[in-house]
Amino acid sequence: MERVKWVVKHTVLAKFKEGVEKGEIEKLIKDYADLRNHIEQIKSFEWGTDVSIENLNQGFTHVFETTFQTLEDRSAYVAHPAHVKFGTQLFTTLEKVVVIDYVPRPEP
Repeated sequence: MERVKWVVKHTVLAKFKEGVEKGEIEKLIKDYADLRNHIEQIKSFEWGTDVSIENLNQGFTHVFETTFQTLEDRSAYVAHPAHVKFGTQLFTTLEKVVVIDYVPRPEP
């Protein structure tokens, strides 16, 4: 039987401040994705916008998910100067943010 390699998912839900221009959000997304070129611990990066029909998003419109191989890699990312600099830029545009890190588990 093949052994499963666990990963760590760093998930960010973003609610941008009213008045933040679409172009500024697009640049932030590109800058977020560009962190892959500066932080070797990043295994993958994905993002998207809310498409739910349940209307339960509480104003959160964007989700960003960064994948790491280990908790140590995630910790190195959080402390990395490129991430700290980007986070400072991103947070100035956000009204609210939720950050959840988790290790995906198989079905019980």
